[in-house]
Amino acid sequence: MLMLILNVVYVLVAVAIIGLVLMQRGTGAQAGSGFGAGASGTVFGARGASNFLSKSTKWLAVAFFAISLFMAWSASRTAHTGSAQQDLGIMSQQPVAPAPADTVAPAASAPAAQPAPSAPAQPEATKPAPTPAQ
Repeated sequence: MLMLILNVVYVLVAVAIIGLVLMQRGTGAQAGSGFGAGASGTVFGARGASNFLSKSTKWLAVAFFAISLFMAWSASRTAHTGSAQQDLGIMSQQPVAPAPADTVAPAASAPAAQPAPSAPAQPEATKPAPTPAQ
C-alpha cells in the first residue's frame, strides 16, 4: 500500500517539476524584452517569480530524488526477503518424460563403422548405363 501511494506521489512530483521548469524563463529570454515581450514576465512580479519558481523546483527535485532512493532501497530489501519460489510461468512446468529405452537405440550400441574397401570403387560416371528391356 505504501509503494502505491509513493508511486502516485512520485508521478505527481515529476509532473509538477516539468510544469515548473517550463514556466521559468531561460537566460536568453531577456533578448525579447526589447521588442515589447518584457511585460509578460511581470505576472508573478519582476523578482519574486524566479525565486518562487526556482525554490519550488529545487524542493520538488529533492523530494523526487528522496522518493527514488527510498523506493529503490525498499525494492532491494524486499527482493532478498521475497518468496523463494518464483513464478516462472511455462518454465516451471515439469519436463515431459523421455521415451522408454527399448525404443531408442543408445549411442553406444550403434553399429560400428564399416572398414573401407581395399579396392577402390569405380566412379559412378564410368559405369556402363543399363540397356532398356524391349
